[in-house]
Amino acid sequence: MICVSIARGRHRHVIAEHRHLAEQGAQLVEIRLDYIRGSVNVKRLLQDRPCPVVMTCRRERDGGKFPGTEAERQLLLRTTIAEGADYVDLEEDIAASIPRYGSTKRIISYHDFRQTPDNLEALHARLAKLDADIVKICTMANRPQDNTRMFRLLSQVNVPTVAFCMGDMGIPSRLLAGKFGAPFTYATFHVDRALAPGQLSFEQMKTVYAYDDIRRDTEVYGVIADPVGHSLSPLIHNSAFRHFKLNKVYIPIRVPREELHAFLDEAPIWDIKGLSVTIPHKEAVLGRLSKADSIVRGVGAANTIVFTENERLGYNTDCRAAMEAIEAALGGAVGGASPLKGKRALVLGAGGAGKAVAYGVLRAGGEVVLTDGDEEKARLLAEKLNCTHTPWEERHAVQPDILANCTPVGMHPNVDETPFEAQHLRSAMLLFDAVYNPENTLLIKDARARNCKVVTGVEMFVRQACMQFKLFTGRDGPAELMRETLKRATSAAKW
Repeated sequence: MICVSIARGRHRHVIAEHRHLAEQGAQLVEIRLDYIRGSVNVKRLLQDRPCPVVMTCRRERDGGKFPGTEAERQLLLRTTIAEGADYVDLEEDIAASIPRYGSTKRIISYHDFRQTPDNLEALHARLAKLDADIVKICTMANRPQDNTRMFRLLSQVNVPTVAFCMGDMGIPSRLLAGKFGAPFTYATFHVDRALAPGQLSFEQMKTVYAYDDIRRDTEVYGVIADPVGHSLSPLIHNSAFRHFKLNKVYIPIRVPREELHAFLDEAPIWDIKGLSVTIPHKEAVLGRLSKADSIVRGVGAANTIVFTENERLGYNTDCRAAMEAIEAALGGAVGGASPLKGKRALVLGAGGAGKAVAYGVLRAGGEVVLTDGDEEKARLLAEKLNCTHTPWEERHAVQPDILANCTPVGMHPNVDETPFEAQHLRSAMLLFDAVYNPENTLLIKDARARNCKVVTGVEMFVRQACMQFKLFTGRDGPAELMRETLKRATSAAKW
């Protein structure tokens, strides 16, 4: 169940949002009394309520906005109990001074906006003793492992407990709280009105992650990156899971570089079965794989991990997807030979995507010239792949058959940038751009204006996602559904 927080300044707006949420399927709302301007009329807020209510009034030190005295705040909380609120949220330090009355259930809560303390079990035991119907622990995640500690806590408690981490690193604990036994988690009314760091909207929780369908036996998949908030992979993979009615969920997981190894070791505790891997981890994961396919070994990067009972299997679907997309645009194989054979490719960028494309072209019998803003990076990759490189400032002199942009230049929000000047594009070129948001980058527009063949980042992204989906599920990925979902998301202002 999702508890949706309402924080508005006027009673009529609170009541309107409450009704709207109930119509949208919300089963529980939290009314933040500390946001209401002026005198609070509790009876009016509770009268004819369309679904159960948690009444909360936070002090500033607990992330709230209540402007009055502490005595006034506690009087307001007592009033909510007297008026028959379904739940009242009481902080640990005041719980003993506000006794139980009537049918109102008590949520005894603890908030730490700086860290996740070491003594979670002891903290929980302390809160549970305060006549708690539900214990709530909300702390700041400073490392992915803080989520793991919340999952462990939820798995071993006897009192109904809502426990999760704040911040973008804590989002997994919000999404997986129900899997590990929490009676509900929290969401905000709208994506632009988050009341705590890392809080997702009710719409996101419901439509992107299908939170209420997540059960204890739901398998977990995700994308690891740093940062990870921009990733659209959760959208397309979750839409595909729902298409096939699979008991799986795909979540964003922010993993700093220095936390990668510890996170992978703890992944089984999360019930993680598969991961998409992106910047900055594609190379760093290699040392933590049990086995890797030939492309991973050749490229030196993996973008997919599949977890079995005893192994971590690494794959690189970027390379296969890019080559399939480029070869299809060139007319496909002729007599078993790749259309890339004998072609010269200029690859912009020596990161994970650049490695994948360069390796794929060379493997198909083509010639590769690498370039990167970091010339040493391009030189080292060229030495590893046994191809040539050129300084970034001299890239326009190469005159390739295939131009592959594997840099983030042109990605939203920097849509007016291009990594290759338009006057150097020739109609005989094929232009491949790995950027998928937006699909029609400035580079793609310039290439089309000069009658180049083009392969957009959407095409590669969907192909590699379909390959990942096959590795995760054993089923062919629904390419058209993924493509429609991705295009809809990249054309929308919000998702």
